[in-house]
Amino acid sequence: MKAMLQVLTLALQGETFALEARYVREILDVVPITEVPGAPHFLNGLINVRGKVVPLLDLCRKIGLQSSPPTIDSRIIVVEVEIAGSTTIVGVRADRVYEMAELAADALEEAPQIGMRVRSAFVRCIGKRGGDFLIVLDLQAIFADIAASAPASRAA
Repeated sequence: MKAMLQVLTLALQGETFALEARYVREILDVVPITEVPGAPHFLNGLINVRGKVVPLLDLCRKIGLQSSPPTIDSRIIVVEVEIAGSTTIVGVRADRVYEMAELAADALEEAPQIGMRVRSAFVRCIGKRGGDFLIVLDLQAIFADIAASAPASRAA
């Protein structure tokens, strides 16, 4: 039996993307955001998730798409990823969340090096489902890039 890849499908700027389900903890309606002065352009700010302070990533900006204001369909996807060797909870905003889906191993292909609006380093693979393509984002690569570009912590 071939392995299946479980994903959460979502929309960003009219395109269908997917995140590996193993990273997804919960999906929330848009909540109030506390802005952080001097934060990188792809960080919307901080949100409260069940009493915890969680950074909110503007996934569109980080992967090179135009960002847009939230709508009634926007959702925050709370994910758990490794950043600099530490498990971290982060929120990412999606224009719309569709569903959980399974993609067969033979329906997955490498991302082409040209013709993509998204940096290929941030794409795990392209999934085929019916007549549609899903761009499966590589959250570990996205967050590794953020950690690598973060300024060093200030000494106390």
